[in-house]
This record gives sequence, structure tokens and C-alpha cells, in this order.
Amino acid sequence: MSAWIDIAALEDIPARGARVVKTSLGCVAVFRTAADEVFALSNACPHKAGPLSEGIVHGKSVTCPLHNWVISLETGEAQGADEGRVDTYPARVEAGRILLDRSFLNARSAA
Repeated sequence: MSAWIDIAALEDIPARGARVVKTSLGCVAVFRTAADEVFALSNACPHKAGPLSEGIVHGKSVTCPLHNWVISLETGEAQGADEGRVDTYPARVEAGRILLDRSFLNARSAA
């Protein structure tokens, strides 16, 4: 059974933007697409640990601000010729609030 954590209102994150959620288990970047979908990923790019939350969101991808790696918000996989992956976490919107799955965040800290 999942335990969902309410982290913010959807409108707290601008469309095509991101925010970092700091938890006792580490930082997670939460992204909002132009279509109001939300995705949660580790904030560090697999290339040189660039802050993905400061990147440009386009479609269902984010471009790292350091070296322009493009990361899928759905899978965490680097796209194109780049290779690498970041962790993704279940996120959803319910009644205008963004929720993250606590059990996946707990699994992250154990890895």
C-alpha cells in the first residue's frame, strides 16, 4: 500500500518548470509540463550531476543546464547519443495537489 506525500499545489510549479523537494531522504526534482503532467526525478544529471531542476522543460523531457543532455521525464533515460539514467519516482496530481509516493523515496535511501 502506497503512502502519498502532499508536497505542493500544482500551481506552485510554473508550467514547463520545476521545483526541488528536499526530504530527509535527499532531493527530488518535480517537473510540470505544459500539459500539467507532473514527473519526479533525481535532480542530478547522469553526465556531470548538473541540476536538472534548473533545466529547460520541453514536451516530456528536460535539458540539463550544464551540457545540454536531454533526459526523459517519463523514464529518466538520456536521449540521443548520450547514455545514462536518473531515478524516477511515482508522482500524481489529486485535487490540484502534487503527491509523491513515500515508499519509492524510502527505497531510494536504502540503495
